[in-house]
Amino acid sequence: MGKGGPCCFRRTSGRRRLKKAAESPSRPVLSSPPWNEVNQNRSDNSSAIASSGCGGGGGAAGGGKGKKKAGGGRMWLWVRFDRAGREETLECEKSAIVRRVSIPARDLRILGPVFSHSSNILAREKAMVVNLEFIKAIVTAEEVLILDPVRPEVLSFVNQLRQQLPHKSAFRTQEGGPVGDPEMNVSAGRHWLPVPEAVEGLQCELPFEFQVLEIALEVVCTYLDSSVAELETVAYPIIDELAKNVSTNNLEHVRDLKSNLTRLLARVQKVRDEIEHLLDDNEDMAQLYLTRKWMQNQQPESVLGIGGSNIVNSTEPPLRRLSSNRSGSLVTSNYLDDNDVEDLEMLLEAYFMQLDGTRNKILSVREYIDDTEDYVNIQLDNQRNELIQLQLTLTIASFAIAVETLIAGVFGMNIPCPLYNVKGIFGYFWGGTSAGCILIFFLIFGYARWKKLLGS
Repeated sequence: MGKGGPCCFRRTSGRRRLKKAAESPSRPVLSSPPWNEVNQNRSDNSSAIASSGCGGGGGAAGGGKGKKKAGGGRMWLWVRFDRAGREETLECEKSAIVRRVSIPARDLRILGPVFSHSSNILAREKAMVVNLEFIKAIVTAEEVLILDPVRPEVLSFVNQLRQQLPHKSAFRTQEGGPVGDPEMNVSAGRHWLPVPEAVEGLQCELPFEFQVLEIALEVVCTYLDSSVAELETVAYPIIDELAKNVSTNNLEHVRDLKSNLTRLLARVQKVRDEIEHLLDDNEDMAQLYLTRKWMQNQQPESVLGIGGSNIVNSTEPPLRRLSSNRSGSLVTSNYLDDNDVEDLEMLLEAYFMQLDGTRNKILSVREYIDDTEDYVNIQLDNQRNELIQLQLTLTIASFAIAVETLIAGVFGMNIPCPLYNVKGIFGYFWGGTSAGCILIFFLIFGYARWKKLLGS
């Protein structure tokens, strides 16, 4: 058979394409950098994000939360803030976030849409998972990652971080001294630890993770309080209208109002219960001190780093010692005491009281609705009682008329009776029977009044 015959088997060009694709050089796969290297190279943060599977830049905002990568993993849209208030938009896979913040993968499910109306504050070894209403964030000692920052509710939280974090960072620098000042910092390998004079300046300020938590609680409490205020402005006119006029339309409005109140009360109650759970357990509150745990982990490295630097370069001026009485007591009392949870406790108690006040407002509206419903029920019961009294009165009158009808029926049988021959007796007989029926009516009516079956 010839080369171009009808039964000729020709090799397609698909295999040749696959062969060329296999021979083409593949892109090298970059592994994610360790956590400490990410903290060291903060200025080169975008390359570290790209190597861990995250894509930064403003173009990620248009991708949305549901965008999928070529490898099949769903991309999550995040916005990142560091201690200095620097902002960066990221688009990362779930695995990249797990490696970045060192949390279990199951914790990211709490931030998913299934638990959109739940409230949780989870403490992990190096991070805090915050899920409060619409705020879904992961907080570490160095940064905060906020999920889905383009939502209208989350934008208020992001704007608060933009406004407050740079201000607090400037205050921290002013009180604690510049970062590069050797009098205020001690080199710890790749990190800088504040010496007691800097720590003394930071006493009046909360750690970074609590600053973020405070802003999140403030935004959530303000949102819930404004929702309750809007509901109050709508609720009271509807309830007053129902008290004036009990109609189907007004009852339907009140039913919708009660449903909204129940949902809002459940949301407030969830946040309140989560804060109450933290306040009842000091160990959980101690686990939320991420900066303190970070400093505890870095203190041995700082001692080793100082010793190694003194051996290698003996000409450098001696650094301040962390083992002095004043230094050790200050650092230990403020940052290294695991049982000291006073700052967080005061922070949570303040917002617990605010949520408790919001909850009391909702309960007061519900009580007002319940009182109005009781008033309406009393009105309906009163009208029902009046109808029963009218029915009883008509029944008595019907009985009295039935007696006269019975007498008329007896004489209508055409039975021979001598009274038929008496002239003019019809008028007297009709008047007498009617008077007897009226007398029977008043007797029965008086008996019912005497027994208090009829109102006055």
